[in-house]
Amino acid sequence: MAWMGAGMRMPENRSGGALAGAALLFAALALGGCSTSISEIPISSAASDTRPRDTSTYLPVNDTPPARDEAAMDPVERAKVQKELIAARERQALAAASKEQAQSKDQNQAQAGK
Repeated sequence: MAWMGAGMRMPENRSGGALAGAALLFAALALGGCSTSISEIPISSAASDTRPRDTSTYLPVNDTPPARDEAAMDPVERAKVQKELIAARERQALAAASKEQAQSKDQNQAQAGK
């Protein structure tokens, strides 16, 4: 650059460099997604790895949890919850029916007004 003179400078093209850097970063991330899982890479010697590897691919079907010592819900509480659920279902059915009636009434009035 000594031949260019004291007052002349080369133009800096930072946007092109930033674009190239971003492209390289994106390519590295995209290719990194294709690599093996990090959890499978041994960090130290294999002898120090005490974790057992789970080789089964199926869920333990015959392993059942132990029986409970007491009932999950006593019969009085169960009956109370059932009554509350039935009442809520009936309220929702009534609200849905009244909404449908209101909509059909509005449609009939709109058709009569034409």
